[in-house]
Amino acid sequence: MSSDPWGRVDENGTVYVRTADGEKVAGSWQAGSPEEALAYFERKYEGLVVEIGLLERRVRTTDLSAKDANTAIGHIREQVDAGHAVGDLDALSQRLDKLAGLVQERQAERRASRARQSEETRQAKEALVAEAEQLAASDQWRTAGERLRALVDTWKGLPRLDRRTDDELWHRFSHARSAFSKRRKAHFAALDAQREEARRRKEKLIAEAEELSGSSDWGPTASRYRELMREWKAAGRAQREVEDELWARFRAAQDVFFAARGEVFAERDAEYRDNLSRKEELAAEAEKMLPVTDVRAARAALRSIGERWEAVGPVPRDARPAIEGRLRAVEQAVAEAEEAEWRRTNPEARARAAELTGRLEEVVNRLRGQIDTARAAGNNARADKLEKELAGRQALLDQARKSLEEFGG
Repeated sequence: MSSDPWGRVDENGTVYVRTADGEKVAGSWQAGSPEEALAYFERKYEGLVVEIGLLERRVRTTDLSAKDANTAIGHIREQVDAGHAVGDLDALSQRLDKLAGLVQERQAERRASRARQSEETRQAKEALVAEAEQLAASDQWRTAGERLRALVDTWKGLPRLDRRTDDELWHRFSHARSAFSKRRKAHFAALDAQREEARRRKEKLIAEAEELSGSSDWGPTASRYRELMREWKAAGRAQREVEDELWARFRAAQDVFFAARGEVFAERDAEYRDNLSRKEELAAEAEKMLPVTDVRAARAALRSIGERWEAVGPVPRDARPAIEGRLRAVEQAVAEAEEAEWRRTNPEARARAAELTGRLEEVVNRLRGQIDTARAAGNNARADKLEKELAGRQALLDQARKSLEEFGG
């Protein structure tokens, strides 16, 4: 018979292991000495120790799932409970219990972590949905479109939620993108329609411009080209790929007309240079009358100059405003002199001025007599008051006499 602190072998070769609940049969040994039997079952115990140690390390240092960990613990626990080993089996059971508790703690931590991650993911996706729904109403087509594509990439990088929540959020997200896409397509379809209409209108303007390019009716045709230019601007832009070509054709037609007109006007201006010299002489002759002193003589001289002016004929277009302005200035001066002369010789106005002057003279003379009377009577206060009134009336009389003198009266 052989024994140690955790087991023994009886004379029949039965091996026992000591536990807190008493001895249990670990097995039997018939092939050797009792010492060899204990050593064999002790090695089986050490194997369990190693196996538990490895499992403890895996639970603490790897992402071993709770299901796999509990399965492994259960497998080892069956071996420990079976007692086919010699050693401190109660200590192994305690280690397994502690390890099972650790697995439960890790499992709870993972559930909490998954719950936090799910909540963070839900909030992130709700934020993406809210931004997408806001962008769906935007008219910044390029910027909003690029941002929506970036939101899709962000969405794809997030974990999935439970199917119901994830599907609901995705439906809102997808609906916002579709709404934006429909609005953008409608906008550009309308824009394309507008550009096509602009192209058709500009084609018509070009056709008219090309037809007018050979006209020699310079004034009306130039006026019509200005109208065509206003209509061109009002038509809006055509498609980008044809706008430049349309403008080049429209401009070329105008250039043909204005180049021809310029040549004709250049030839005509050369012929009109002599006329300009003669009109400059007439303008200088008219300017010598200034300032106007004899209205009748000035009007007669201006009439003669005007007749000769008309007989000279046209001058170059670029010189016309300046030379005509010189003559108009003299005509204005003569007209103002005539107006002043008329006012000065107007009989009715002279009569009114004479009548006013007479009335004021009577008032002034009467006031002077009243002042002398008051002074003689010793009423100085009344005399002082009358003198103040006399001063005002005298000023009016002086002004009336001046006006009457202007009429030669």
